[in-house]
Order: sequence, then structure tokens, then C-alpha cells
Amino acid sequence: MNTAELQKLVKTSGYQVFLLACPASIPCNFALHPWFVCVRNGEISRYEIRFEMSRDNPDIFKHFHLNQLPPFSGIEKFTFIPKEYLWKNVRLLGMVEGDENSLAKKVLDFIEQSSEKYPYCNKYKIWGPNSNTYAQWVLNNFPDFKVDLPWNCFGKNYGIKIL
Repeated sequence: MNTAELQKLVKTSGYQVFLLACPASIPCNFALHPWFVCVRNGEISRYEIRFEMSRDNPDIFKHFHLNQLPPFSGIEKFTFIPKEYLWKNVRLLGMVEGDENSLAKKVLDFIEQSSEKYPYCNKYKIWGPNSNTYAQWVLNNFPDFKVDLPWNCFGKNYGIKIL
């Protein structure tokens, strides 16, 4: 899906959580990189684990990223190359939506707090823990968010614990 198609799914009220994926950076583009886009009453945020350290707070070395890239754009085609070379082919793996008492609100709240709870924020390896480990960790905490990460989400089963 392209950015415009995904943007049309965003609602201005209620809660939505999108699980998106694109190819990983070259030369590992045979694998997928997932991330979450959370919508709280029309306000959009992107949450993900990435290879590079977060620029949010240089004193805290974490791989957790909030809004480092546009919500519905893929990651860089080439690691450490300027951000204008992003993957255009984004896949919607799944989504949940609802009101104040919904699964979507619970998942969204969990993701918003995950930079403090995710056990591997300070560790990243190509085969895990990585972005796939993070996505699977969120999904494991919400079995009703019925999404199975594809086979090429390497690292999805790395030391997963449910909170």
C-alpha cells in the first residue's frame, strides 16, 4: 500500500493501531522490518525498534524510536543513507480499532509505555533481538490482536516474555 492509501484509513476519533512492514535495508532486504503506527483521536505516532540508536535522548542509549520517520513510510533502503531513499512498498500486516474500552486502546497504551517495559531496548542484533522481536513481544501480550508475523521476520522468537 502507498502512503495515501494508508492515510485514508486514519480516523479522527477513537483509537487505531496499525502493524506495518517493509523490506529491511539492503543487503538484508529479503527480511521484513515491522513497526506500529498508533492513532489516538487523529494524532498519529510511529513506534519501532531500529538498528541505529535513538536520537530522542543521546544520554540514553536505546534502539527504541518514536516518530523518527514518517508514520506510513518504509525505512531506508540503504543503512546510513539519507532519508529520501525510503522503501515505498509498505505492507499492512494488521490493525485494530475501537473506542475507550477497546483492544485498540489497550494495545495503544501498552505501546506508548513500551520504551520503559521492553526488555531489549538497549540491545540489537541482526537475528534478534530486533524490530521483529519487539513487534512479536507486543503481539504476544495481546493474543486478540490476531496477526502472525511472516516467516521472514527473523528474530521474532528471540527470548520473548509476556508481561
